[in-house]
Amino acid sequence: MEHNLTQHLSQLSQQQQKELLRQARQVIAKGCSRSLPPEPDHNNQPAVFLQHGACFVTLHKHGELRGCIGSIEAHRPLLDDVMHHAFASAFRDHRFPPVQQTELADLHIEISILTPKQKMQVASEAELLRNLRPNIDGLLIQSSLYTATFLPQVWEQLPEPELFLTHLKQKAGMPSNEWPEDIACYKYQCNYFHE
Repeated sequence: MEHNLTQHLSQLSQQQQKELLRQARQVIAKGCSRSLPPEPDHNNQPAVFLQHGACFVTLHKHGELRGCIGSIEAHRPLLDDVMHHAFASAFRDHRFPPVQQTELADLHIEISILTPKQKMQVASEAELLRNLRPNIDGLLIQSSLYTATFLPQVWEQLPEPELFLTHLKQKAGMPSNEWPEDIACYKYQCNYFHE
């Protein structure tokens, strides 16, 4: 069932993709003048928007990252997830100051819809590197002390598995030579689209 749902979410029509991007932009524009995200309106929405889905919303400004927040697990309707993460990417990503009204015209919005994560059965860092598929897999690493994820799009900047993993460990705050005993690795794929 989950696989079919994911297939359905990954086959959004171009019009549906544009509508999600439009709603994300609207949330950010309204957020510049109010500090809370608007409540999603479920009336007259396509059924696919109301199915549970996990997404990331990424903001770029002049080609540079300006915010990126999302969820790995599907736990609410896709529309709600997009709206929540659009707001959070613009105003609650602690790496950046909140988006200002004057920046709206320069913002470029990307939405990534994730497949369910799959635990990778790997016993070492070397085995993980052998099993990663560049330009296909997103990666989540988790231990009692560290957690971080990279979407598949990050392969564009970090095309080598060693580089990809080193930067992901850095993002998690993990020393590059460390491999915790309790680390768990998960892969996922995504369908992404942008303005």
